[in-house]
Amino acid sequence: MDLAHDVTGTGPAVLLLHAGVADRRMWDRQRDVLVAAGLRVVRADLPGFGGTPAAAEDYDEAAEVLGLMDAVVGRGTRFAVVGSSYGGSVALALAARRPERVGALVLVCPAAGLLEPGPDLRLVWRREAELLQAGDVDGAVALNVATWLGPEAGDDARTLLAAMQRRAFDLQALGGAEPVEVPVDLASVTAATLVVAGGHDLPEFRAVARAVTAAVPGAELVELPWAGHLPSLERPDEAAVVVRDFLIGRMVDAHR
Repeated sequence: MDLAHDVTGTGPAVLLLHAGVADRRMWDRQRDVLVAAGLRVVRADLPGFGGTPAAAEDYDEAAEVLGLMDAVVGRGTRFAVVGSSYGGSVALALAARRPERVGALVLVCPAAGLLEPGPDLRLVWRREAELLQAGDVDGAVALNVATWLGPEAGDDARTLLAAMQRRAFDLQALGGAEPVEVPVDLASVTAATLVVAGGHDLPEFRAVARAVTAAVPGAELVELPWAGHLPSLERPDEAAVVVRDFLIGRMVDAHR
């Protein structure tokens, strides 16, 4: 399928994969900071988000984004991947299944197969389903903005997240296929890996961050005490520097 995307800058490539309540617009500030550091930034909208319609048939998310990168950087070329939440699970799958292609990996509050939802997260999901079933899309959007943005998020971040989530709801309301589930062996990841956790995130996601760090060989964990689930929107400049500083020393190897 054709994934909506944009490419900015020159140099070693880094792919940015958005959260499941957002689209590639969530990376606006990160794109600018990484391009200024001499990197080529690829931002993609996954199926059912932003500029990519919902899929007509079942699909493999990691295979789709790899196909995009083959077209952008060339088959066999290594690149880095940064994934937020849902995008982090796609990034992990790609890095585990095709370790020869991913040279550096940043996972921001990742969702993964290790996620075990507790009562708070189940309540959010149940309430969202109830609101959507009742036709209250605005209420479902507001619920997600309140849940996923931490206390440092400003009005601009809340407005942007609402627009991105509303777009996703509109696309997904038209129906579509689901991604296929493919087993992922995190011990197969060879990329230099940074896992970012938010101090104000739901406990389930903080637990995932710790579990992923333990499972991926050599992974590093950093906790941002000010952050909720989407630090790239909450303090975009500070979050961008965390990503840049980890990647920039590793991108030469990632590009080989």
